[in-house]
Amino acid sequence: MKKKFLKMIATVLTLGMLLTACSSNTGEQANNSSSTEENIVIGGLAPLTGNVAIYGETAVNGAKLAFEEINEVGGILGKEVIYEVYDEKGDPTEAVNAYNKLSEKGVAAILGDITSKPTAAVASIAESEGMPMVTPTGTQLDITKDKDGVFRVCFTDPFQGEMLAKYAGENLKAKTAALMKNNSSDYSDGVYEAFKEKAKDYGIEIVAEESYGDTDKDFRAQLTNIAKKSPDVLIIPDYYQVLSLIVTQAREAGIEATFLGPDGWDGVIKQLDKSSYDALEGAIFSNHYSIKDEDPKVKNFVEKYKEKYNDEPSAFAALSYDGAYMLKEAIEKAGSTDHEAIIKELKNIEFSGVTGNLKFDENNNPVKAISMIKIVDGDYTFDTLVEPK
Repeated sequence: MKKKFLKMIATVLTLGMLLTACSSNTGEQANNSSSTEENIVIGGLAPLTGNVAIYGETAVNGAKLAFEEINEVGGILGKEVIYEVYDEKGDPTEAVNAYNKLSEKGVAAILGDITSKPTAAVASIAESEGMPMVTPTGTQLDITKDKDGVFRVCFTDPFQGEMLAKYAGENLKAKTAALMKNNSSDYSDGVYEAFKEKAKDYGIEIVAEESYGDTDKDFRAQLTNIAKKSPDVLIIPDYYQVLSLIVTQAREAGIEATFLGPDGWDGVIKQLDKSSYDALEGAIFSNHYSIKDEDPKVKNFVEKYKEKYNDEPSAFAALSYDGAYMLKEAIEKAGSTDHEAIIKELKNIEFSGVTGNLKFDENNNPVKAISMIKIVDGDYTFDTLVEPK
């Protein structure tokens, strides 16, 4: 109660300062981050510095592109959209502090956070305040659980594990699998456990299970054990920085299995020298879309992103781009920036975007197909779509 009272005081003071600024210099209002009669402010949270900055940067680029496009055609409800982003450095405490600043400024909604732990920390506070929140890329299962106003554009970690098992069984006809897990990562654990459980449905035998620590660089002992089992597939649920180390050592250990992994692999090619591309040849990972997709929405997005940033858009960029347009659609259907009305429209949305067509389930998780990406000759190629049952 005391916290809400203090936040009300802070909001009143903020509004007072806005009115003063407006009366003394009307030019300043357009740059102010609070929603007004002239603009709508969407708050952003992302790691722009630190170990996972690469994810935050590309995600923010995707959102910026979307909001620029939206403003070019009249904004939202006829108002200019201001996208106010704070750097949370990939840290949950920093993320909470950044969220509080945005909340006090009266934003219409939050687009973010990006990685799972900061997103989970912010989601609980956003829910308690009734703030609409859309994470483009937070895959941890409990981010949206029991939270009426917190949504995600991406699929969850367990969903990826299940779809990887489905693909291994139905498409690769795998009979045996080995798994490696990062003991320090909830992301890795979520994919790992779901694959292990779902593999039973497809008669896939788990012949080896190995683990490692977050700072490990040498995986030869684990990989030697796996090589002795000659599995059909090797599941490595981790991010691309770790993957780039594991795959080269795996081939050196004599492992001929097909490598399988989740969306955290996106970006691995840039981590490897061309001389090491053979280690990744034929590896397959689940992702949210493919830049090779011929859908006009995808082609238009990829072309505009390349033109603006001189780079290919990652899945993080595409998901954030979709998240921005999702908020636009919800606010327009709500007819206002009322938080409760926006949440209601998000729940009922049937959205068609770059990363596919989706609607939300009872836990505000998207129901949509998953793209399987195959690495061929140092390039990401579209393999197939895997539809949920």
